[in-house]
Amino acid sequence: MHTAIQAFAHYYVLLFVRKYLFSLLFVALLTPLSLLAQPLKYKPTAATISAGGATTIDEIVGKVDNYIILKSEIELGVLQAQSSGEKFKGDMNCKVLEQIVLSKLMLAKAEIDSVTVEERQVDDQLERRMQYMIQTIGSREKLETYYKKTVDQFKSELRKQVKEQLIAQKMQETISKNIKVTPGEVKRFYNAIPKDSLPYFSKEVQVGQIVLTVKQGKAAKQEAKKRAIEIRKRILDGEDFATLAKELSEDPGSAAQGGNLGFWGKGDMVPQYEAAALALKPGQTSDVVESQFGFHIIQLIARKGAQYDSRHILIRPNPNANDKEETMRQLDSLRNLILIDSLKFDQGAKKFSDDNETKDQGGFFVDPATNTNRVPLENLDPVIYFIIDTMDVNEITRPMPYRTPDGKEAFRIVYFKAKYAPHEANLKDDYQKIYNACLLQKKQLALRNWFEKARTEVFVEVDQQYKNCELFKDGI
Repeated sequence: MHTAIQAFAHYYVLLFVRKYLFSLLFVALLTPLSLLAQPLKYKPTAATISAGGATTIDEIVGKVDNYIILKSEIELGVLQAQSSGEKFKGDMNCKVLEQIVLSKLMLAKAEIDSVTVEERQVDDQLERRMQYMIQTIGSREKLETYYKKTVDQFKSELRKQVKEQLIAQKMQETISKNIKVTPGEVKRFYNAIPKDSLPYFSKEVQVGQIVLTVKQGKAAKQEAKKRAIEIRKRILDGEDFATLAKELSEDPGSAAQGGNLGFWGKGDMVPQYEAAALALKPGQTSDVVESQFGFHIIQLIARKGAQYDSRHILIRPNPNANDKEETMRQLDSLRNLILIDSLKFDQGAKKFSDDNETKDQGGFFVDPATNTNRVPLENLDPVIYFIIDTMDVNEITRPMPYRTPDGKEAFRIVYFKAKYAPHEANLKDDYQKIYNACLLQKKQLALRNWFEKARTEVFVEVDQQYKNCELFKDGI
């Protein structure tokens, strides 16, 4: 196959692999720490994994330094690819394994080079992934019922894996951060693809949004604090903390468990909560504590080394009609500035939008398969699809009520910027996609060169059945 065609195909395969590698994090939830700590002893072996009382046999098919690779990780990745309905050339087992090996090699090198990420970044990523899962399954309550875990338990169990993924991502960015391609290179890349091999793109749209969450006014905060003080008094007067948490707490993730959040370490909770909890003795109840989530009443259950187990009752300030009216007025003012061209939509989104998923892209939705803001209609959020179905191109809606993925009241405006008919790839309409594919080809070459050097410094082994995968053909 021609090099440019391979690069274009590899671009979409790689983006897809990265997307479903996120799912591999959940395999780790079934893997005990004792397994993760065991040495490979240069020979891939079978490993026993217990999950929810059931015992399954899993095979260790590789090792990178102290990190093992399980066959189930690869199988899950392949299953995700098959269930997507997409057609990929080549051995998907190899493609998934290569990405896993590269990720773990980057982790090993990060330890050597002292590359780390901030805990705040880990918190943000965990929150985004939980919101993705909640949206996928329908609600926080459905997620917790289905998996028999609270969202906070999920976060605790996934924290290590998410942190490792972010470190690997940071290492990859370090390797490729100075790589660029010129317009001339993009044009040569495109011209090298035979006419009959150019990809065909379905109908696409460019749609953006600006979201403003409703900010609670002083009156709403005072009312919430008053309620929290009254609940605390009931606890001090002898009522059961857990019972009141089930009845009154507005934290859906812990209320059903009597407010119990389980064990957490230092730095895992917001500072206000942690400081108050650690100042208590087991069984004691805190004063009312304010954080960005609302007002907490905290009871310390136990301490174990640097970790602590606590429960809480959360009371959130409820925005009143004036708060909502003020938010809608602010958003309408932004819309008017955009309509008279005193403010560009993307600038307004970056500066004012409260939606972290879209604001950094100027408010525009991004297709994860191509990493561009031209989204195929079939991949568009159904709610957005029905909104733009009655709009003209270049139209902006008036402020509409909206509820954020984490349940906050908000308003948003939606901008229907452009639509594109189905077409064969060309430089005029698809420059960004072709640019991305060209850039990725260059980055992959740099990554391959890095891999060849790094594997002389870090022990890497894969099972014999994968020795013919492209990345391992020369032996490791």
